[in-house]
Amino acid sequence: MTDSNKTPVKFTLSNPIHFLALGFGSGLSPKAPGTFGTVAAIPVFLLFTLFTPLIYAIATLIVCIAGIYICGKTAEDVGVHDHGAIVWDEIAGYLITMFLVPVSWQSILVGFILFRIFDIFKPWPISYLDKYVHGGFGIMIDDVVAGLMALVCMHFIF
Repeated sequence: MTDSNKTPVKFTLSNPIHFLALGFGSGLSPKAPGTFGTVAAIPVFLLFTLFTPLIYAIATLIVCIAGIYICGKTAEDVGVHDHGAIVWDEIAGYLITMFLVPVSWQSILVGFILFRIFDIFKPWPISYLDKYVHGGFGIMIDDVVAGLMALVCMHFIF
């Protein structure tokens, strides 16, 4: 894996923080790591559907808060802010997208597409947050807001 300057970046999957930040390894995809990170979120979402809505919300909040440290520490370890391989934020964003949405293959797919659209195109305020907020919080917050925007759409659709 390399950064934008083609400098080799050393992630360590045996490090539990890196393993989580890399979406269980999905972020190491050479193409579209954010998309693969979102794919890795689907089984996590399906696991979370076994919880009550309150426990789902608490677990998702823990994922988001822990993500500030997980993403920030991994970025610091490799010396690259918001490296594309860091996809824990995509997992958190997808979990937000799917909160209280009826579970079906259609909702999983639509949620996936909507979240990716908001995450890739970054309409305001996502673009502002992505550009001006840094550190682990900065890595997480744009995907949290993308997840919230996709969540609103999901509740209109479903």
